[in-house]
Amino acid sequence: MTATSSSPLDVFRVFLGLGLTSFGGPIAHLGYFREEFVVRRGWLDEARYAQLLAICQFLPGPASSQMGFAIGLLRAGWRGAFAAFVGFTLPSALLMFAFVGMASWLESGIGAAALHGLKLVAVTVVAHGLLGMARQMTPDLRRIGVAALACALVLWSGNAWSQLVAIALGAVLGALVCRDVPRRDGASIRVAYGRRAAIALLMLFASGLAVALAWPAQHASIGAMAAAFYRAGALVFGGGHVVLPLLQSSLVDSGWMSADTFLAGYGAAQAMPGPMFSIAAYLGGEIPTGWPPVASALVALLALFLPGFLLLLATLPWWQRLASMRSAAPMLAGVNAAVVGLLAAALYDPLWTQGVAHWSDVLIVAIGFALLARLRVGALWVVAWCVAAALAAHALR
Repeated sequence: MTATSSSPLDVFRVFLGLGLTSFGGPIAHLGYFREEFVVRRGWLDEARYAQLLAICQFLPGPASSQMGFAIGLLRAGWRGAFAAFVGFTLPSALLMFAFVGMASWLESGIGAAALHGLKLVAVTVVAHGLLGMARQMTPDLRRIGVAALACALVLWSGNAWSQLVAIALGAVLGALVCRDVPRRDGASIRVAYGRRAAIALLMLFASGLAVALAWPAQHASIGAMAAAFYRAGALVFGGGHVVLPLLQSSLVDSGWMSADTFLAGYGAAQAMPGPMFSIAAYLGGEIPTGWPPVASALVALLALFLPGFLLLLATLPWWQRLASMRSAAPMLAGVNAAVVGLLAAALYDPLWTQGVAHWSDVLIVAIGFALLARLRVGALWVVAWCVAAALAAHALR
């Protein structure tokens, strides 16, 4: 498999399909990605997928979008990375810009039932992805133990920083208990640029953050808005749900928009496929910058995503060097096992705790899981089943 074995247009088409159907938030998206790129298309093997997942979980920013960006980069170069970002983000960004007036519909009745069905989709997809990854990445009791410790740590701590600690712990434990794990040929991540370019990208990220931190925020100018979104994208760990408190502090506390307007966008974002960071299209369009709403929405969207992508690009060449070292194999084995633990923790909280509220939900998830695991249907069929079943259950109660 070469790094440029698909055209950017092919990458765009695949990610556009995912952007239209990937409900459930960043953890669920990682399950969709594994099914699409490891199981169905073979664009990545399990080892590369797990390494990319570890990198994206370790860095601040939108993990699923960073994952898609990296897959596009490896598959079709820089244009492939851009195509993956646009394809995956465009549907939800357009919907967030256009759908906001209907956000109140999701708060009760049929709208709330449909939203509940989408949460069950996330439970189903993550459970299926977790099972597949566990078979590959935790094949023995040692790595099962590492995964269990990572899962317990995240559930006990309950904050996004514990994910970083769990991955670091996985690396340390892997070096201690997985010494006999051989280096897997072809498992390293190869990119078409070197460490000098990576250092330049890191300096660009740091310069952008310095400007964003220093930018005055008294007035809702286009520059102040871009600085607020860049700060949030650069400092958030844990994905879209975690970025919302940072954005609320910058946008609501500053008086740029009301709390009701902000929360209406958050409610709408729950029903959207694709990345949660696409809420920036709604928020940017609502901020009175003096620019056309479409332009403000685009600036906000790019400012929120940019720092995470810069950090990812700055990290990949160094990760390539680490993965190519024979002594790194035990550490990577431990990291991979820890990632399984992180997904298991996310499956329980928040997906299961917030999505499964009734015995009928368990039945809906079980049938959806069977559709994926036994009948191997596409994700869209699972979305249709879970939403239709949730609406039927709501009507019968």
